[in-house]
Amino acid sequence: MRIGIVCPYSFDVPGGVQNHVRDLAETLIALGHHVSVLAPGDEEGMTLPYVVPAGRTVPVPYNGSVARVSFGLISATRVRRWLAAGRFDVLHVHEPLIPSLSMLAVLSARGPVVATFHTAMTRSRALAAAQGVLQLVLEKITGRIAVSELARKVQVEHLGGSAWEIPNGVQASKYRGAVPLDGWPGEGGALGFIGRFTEPRKGFRYLLQAFGVLVGTRPGLRLLVAGPGDPSEVVEDLDVRVRDRIVFLGKVSEEDKARMLRSVDLYVAPNTGGESFGMILTEAMAAGTPVLASELDAFRRVLDGGEAGALFPVGDAGALARSAAALLDDPARRAALAARGAEVVAAYDWPVVAERVLEVYSTAIEVAGATVQESVP
Repeated sequence: MRIGIVCPYSFDVPGGVQNHVRDLAETLIALGHHVSVLAPGDEEGMTLPYVVPAGRTVPVPYNGSVARVSFGLISATRVRRWLAAGRFDVLHVHEPLIPSLSMLAVLSARGPVVATFHTAMTRSRALAAAQGVLQLVLEKITGRIAVSELARKVQVEHLGGSAWEIPNGVQASKYRGAVPLDGWPGEGGALGFIGRFTEPRKGFRYLLQAFGVLVGTRPGLRLLVAGPGDPSEVVEDLDVRVRDRIVFLGKVSEEDKARMLRSVDLYVAPNTGGESFGMILTEAMAAGTPVLASELDAFRRVLDGGEAGALFPVGDAGALARSAAALLDDPARRAALAARGAEVVAAYDWPVVAERVLEVYSTAIEVAGATVQESVP
């Protein structure tokens, strides 16, 4: 099958949608399909052989973050050229309702279109800006996928249609086989965090507050942090005894992210909102690392209601510190969480998820073919 996939965000900046697109493309290629991915960005930033750059990006505030997207006449021309050259059996776009390449691709498509919706937002500036073409875009989509129940609910209640619920996948074998970083986790124990730690919705400030409490009674405890951002923005006001226990790795490769997750005793996800799934949770579970996460609905669902990972109230640094302390002192509990996590994450393994996506592709192709036949007099 010839498959065209459109990512609305630049691969220059890490993110859940970009990871999803990359892993899906590589899984489909491994299954023998021809896949081309169109994404914002220039030639210099594109290192993946199956990714076609669509040109210069612009920053747009979206879902509590800043997304780098491509839009406009030049981008539209490149989208049309890519579609014409690809002659795809199916076009798979991600987040088609924000003004970027996915929306442009849907508007230019002539064949079956599958769209994946990642967020659970009902309103945004981007949606408001695109209101004029919103209905036209939705009408041209043959099949819809939502990565979570919350994202599917938006389809049903706000966008006038249903969707297949197919979760984000994880390359489980990559995380299971990763080797911990040298010297980690260490005898004193280690907590871990991955993400853009300067973004308020990631909740890193609550983890810092909790960590400050924990180090008072745990001399060897350390915090390992990976992700883009300037550490000075978040640690300059910390006591030096706390600051010296935090190690920032910066932006890491996929290989080093897997190693980092294998290097800590407990992965902490203190996010405060804006999450429809929780891909990092599945990655931690695949690595065999017990999870402690804020009690967001999306996180609770991924963590099997608290059976595959512990939960604490959103924005409560005190509860985070108490939960982390209890888990650090209870290896058996951590082992039980990790074991249940391994069972749960099996359903998220990319080969399993990709087969479900292929079923949607086949259905969309059949529906599009039937529609064409009905329109012929």
